[in-house]
Amino acid sequence: MTFATLGLIEPLLRALETLGYQTPTPVQAQAIPAVLAGRDLMAAAQTGTGKTAAFAVPLLQLLTMEGPKVAANSARALILCPTRELAEQVHASVAEYAQHLPLTTYAVYGGVSINPQMMRLRKGVDILVATPGRLIDLFRQNALKLNQLQTLVLDEADRMLDLGFSEELANIYRMLPKKRQTLLFSATFSDEIRTLAGQMLNDPLSIEVSPRNVAANTVKQWVVPVDKKRKAELFVHLMRKGRWKQVLVFAKTRNGVDALVDKLQGLGINADGIHGDKPQATRQRVLDRFKSSDVQILIATDVAARGLDIEDLPLVVNFDLPIVAEDYIHRIGRTGRAGNTGEAISLVCADEVNMLSAIEMLTRQTLIRKMEADFEPEHRVPDTDASGQVVKKPKKPKKPKTSGGGGKRNLGKWVDSGEVAPAEPSIKPVRKVPVFNTGPRKKK
Repeated sequence: MTFATLGLIEPLLRALETLGYQTPTPVQAQAIPAVLAGRDLMAAAQTGTGKTAAFAVPLLQLLTMEGPKVAANSARALILCPTRELAEQVHASVAEYAQHLPLTTYAVYGGVSINPQMMRLRKGVDILVATPGRLIDLFRQNALKLNQLQTLVLDEADRMLDLGFSEELANIYRMLPKKRQTLLFSATFSDEIRTLAGQMLNDPLSIEVSPRNVAANTVKQWVVPVDKKRKAELFVHLMRKGRWKQVLVFAKTRNGVDALVDKLQGLGINADGIHGDKPQATRQRVLDRFKSSDVQILIATDVAARGLDIEDLPLVVNFDLPIVAEDYIHRIGRTGRAGNTGEAISLVCADEVNMLSAIEMLTRQTLIRKMEADFEPEHRVPDTDASGQVVKKPKKPKKPKTSGGGGKRNLGKWVDSGEVAPAEPSIKPVRKVPVFNTGPRKKK
């Protein structure tokens, strides 16, 4: 199969050839004809399999062949992304695909001045890539009208829910024309996303070109157990032992990113970091330096888990495991892209065992463990498997006290020696799904 057999027009075929696209990936082969046919779509595929081209290329063709010229302060198609980095990445790809077409594209997001964006929208754009918050700001300031919108694309909708965009998505839904095409693309589709799709899409076609929530088989994954206080020391040891040249490292918190950057720079290692507290211009500058290999080690929070496309990135390290298991798939998907191979190493301490178990249950695989000499943890990391079970080592029975004390202290609360302290409830974070109330139907 070729892109020509999918019915694409010559300017798009020429752009794809220039970019080195030879044959469609499975998700492209199924999605492109469906989008061209005007179907609503919900498509799931592993990261690095060409999802952006799967929706952007046919969308560009539809806009070229159909519809009136875009009006002032308007957009004919809207692509929503959860982060600034992903919005930039998607817009760059769309602009490359559209290089031989008479269409305009633009990206808007927070963290930068809104005024230049308002000025640019005065002439209207055919395809607008946006983050939810900034889109709503522009709409409320009358800088953007959506009555001319033909197509809505939600890229990484599951991440939008994770980041708390449920209310924004509901508001955006009310701003849009009822008659439109809607496309949902992501590497993972949770039950919450399927509920969202049922509310937003009209008789959607569902495409799943790979098993649900499975990491790409081009990525070799393993876990190194270690005590929490020795993670940085182990990282430096592994980096020097493996002579790592370019590494993307994920930390759980912004403070964790800054602390690891300071530690590595103090050892003379070429490292830098990005997270949500840094200005967008700074984040983009660091990303550009990492892509050009001017920065050897990039430490990031999950702002870089999606949309960061680095050609032939060899290695991803999870310095901390993600709180949301689905983010593990997106993190390690930064390597092993476009048919290349990669490696993903996770440094896991005892208090992350529940996160590890959740990842293994989600991906339906038990991650290989490799002990590193001289770094064996004092606090054992319990065994886990793909069933979601944590195998705890049985405790030795305590000898009864023969004298002294009328009770024992447990978690700051006094209990009788024969009383069993209540177990702490297991609290699972719940993601809100926007409810779209369109109101009662009017009788004709």
